[in-house]
Amino acid sequence: MVRTIICAAPVGDRCGEGAVWSAAEAALYWTDINRFLVHRYDEASQAVRTWFFEEPVVAVALTQEAGCLLVALGSKLIWWWPETDRREDHGFMLPGAPRVRLNDGRADPAGNFWVGSMKNNVLPNGELGEVGPGEGKLYRIAPDGAVTVWREGLGISNTLCWSSDGRTFYFGDTLANAIYAFDYDGAKGAISGERLFFGGFDRGAPDGSAIDSEGFVWNCRFGGSCLVRIAPDGGLAEVIEMPVTNITTCTFGGGDLKTLYITTASALAGPGERLAGSLYAMRVEVAGLPENRYGAAR
Repeated sequence: MVRTIICAAPVGDRCGEGAVWSAAEAALYWTDINRFLVHRYDEASQAVRTWFFEEPVVAVALTQEAGCLLVALGSKLIWWWPETDRREDHGFMLPGAPRVRLNDGRADPAGNFWVGSMKNNVLPNGELGEVGPGEGKLYRIAPDGAVTVWREGLGISNTLCWSSDGRTFYFGDTLANAIYAFDYDGAKGAISGERLFFGGFDRGAPDGSAIDSEGFVWNCRFGGSCLVRIAPDGGLAEVIEMPVTNITTCTFGGGDLKTLYITTASALAGPGERLAGSLYAMRVEVAGLPENRYGAAR
């Protein structure tokens, strides 16, 4: 299948991440980890607005309060109201920071926020440091702020998404080149039964993912110049070629949830990749799922 991929915003992100679609605003939020930024792309006007933060910004989640977002920084979570740029600490502080930092994170169907950690590879000036295995954990932050650890010994935590029937959770470790599936208990917000879902693919390593309404996982391949669409049984359904090397995360947006927005990274890009770090968009046939919301009403 021939896909049409457009450059929606040539923003030059060092490491674009954390793409989240706000249906209420018809806008996309995403981050640049290494420049400590959050961007907002307005779909109607195609305008981009950008805010600066004091440390790496790794993930964004919608909340139960209109206009309020939960933002994962390298060392903590904060509440953020973009319209006024008001910011307040959430209360969660990452143990071990700044040796380790947070990475990919998303809200689950029950209103919890799940976020992984990793060895901190972002220097104080935003430049790249070294990654390393074994220092990451997977955290769940409940709506009341309670924190539990569900997995340890991770390299780079990535890919957090839930199946269309709400029964399966997908989570990846970039350094292990693996995406795992877990049974998900929505009533308890709990996971169990870890098994390998998709591993060993030889084009790049798994970064962020999104899931469509048929249960297919769309995984971005850092270093692989592509995305892959993975069937619910773990089979490779499609490889989508991208015009740059480092593909970082994706989410479904647009009024019909049939626009896949894709972030990329200019860091470690190949020679001549002038549009590395851009936001890309691609129309698809199967709609995605609406974004979950962190369940702490304020």
